[in-house]
Amino acid sequence: VKGLDEQLNGGIPKGHVVLLAGKPGTMKSSIAYSILYNNALKEGKKGIYMTLEQERGSLLEHMAELGMDHIAVENLVNIVDMGYLKSNVDTSEEGQSWMRIFKMYAENIQASTDFEILVADSLPAIEVMADVKNKRAELFRFFGWLRDLGVTVFVISEDSREGSLNRDEDFLCDGIIHLDLKRDDNNVNLFLGVAKMRKSNHARGYFPLIFDQEGFEVVLD
Repeated sequence: VKGLDEQLNGGIPKGHVVLLAGKPGTMKSSIAYSILYNNALKEGKKGIYMTLEQERGSLLEHMAELGMDHIAVENLVNIVDMGYLKSNVDTSEEGQSWMRIFKMYAENIQASTDFEILVADSLPAIEVMADVKNKRAELFRFFGWLRDLGVTVFVISEDSREGSLNRDEDFLCDGIIHLDLKRDDNNVNLFLGVAKMRKSNHARGYFPLIFDQEGFEVVLD
């Protein structure tokens, strides 16, 4: 994302668990995939996108429409359709909880590909599908597991607020990139702000976020 490294005074620290939060329609999934796509295309970094919100084919079709053809990075970026797996995996056996299966797939792929970036789409879907009873305790364990993977993680989350910190996940994560929509006459404009980023002296404001044939860009001036 052009301009984001500058806003973060150098970039997202390696190994951080970052929430990518915002209202519906703020292109959270597109930005997350774009991060995987461009790191693979330009830096040769391996990544994994674990989707529970959108089936694999639909996701890739949408990204191709945005100019990000998965064929260009298919050897480096792995797309895992967790919704499909859930409908085809029996979790009735003892110890086979949905969260356990989610973690198992991520760990197995990490062992075979040694990926550096993980996207989990999305936190609300994970909570629903895992039938979380004690949210605070489950989130504490989940974020601890994500951090123990030793990779940079982006967790997509719905959030209608402007980056205020009062949810359990806000305190558990290392960073929050917040996306917002603002209406101006007949136009709807995107804005991006970094509400939190440990180990980074980042800017605190919200900046316009644009998308064109060159990809996403944070307009700092």
